[in-house]
Amino acid sequence: MADVFLADEAATSALGAKIAPQLKTGDVVYLTGALGIGKSSLARGLIRALTSADQDVPSPTFTLVQAYEAADFTLLHLDLYRLESPDEAYELGLDDALPSSVLVIEWPDRLGHLGYDDRLDIVLELADKTNPSAGRVARLIPRGKFGS
Repeated sequence: MADVFLADEAATSALGAKIAPQLKTGDVVYLTGALGIGKSSLARGLIRALTSADQDVPSPTFTLVQAYEAADFTLLHLDLYRLESPDEAYELGLDDALPSSVLVIEWPDRLGHLGYDDRLDIVLELADKTNPSAGRVARLIPRGKFGS
């Protein structure tokens, strides 16, 4: 487990870019944290590092899934905030996609019992809960066989 201080949105995107080259087909990354904490900024930095610096990376809040072609795999960026039950995730075909993809999932708690054991959790929190402008902390927690 590692904690990384993130002073601003640029630092959050840079962390995503730093993590990106370490990902391989079949990896799952969970992005958790409060609304507006920087999950999409981190995902944007990660995706742009794997595709191109000017890649358009909209939040998949309404589409639920955005797909991007990286050199070695398809990256699926998911925002599950709007799922009302874990069973709705079946319709996304994640288990079928995983063998040839990397999944980057915002709001992974919405998967409930359908979640993944082998993953990298990135938990974003305020660095100082009394001062929201004091930056963020990203806690990186590999779970199961992630990275092995």
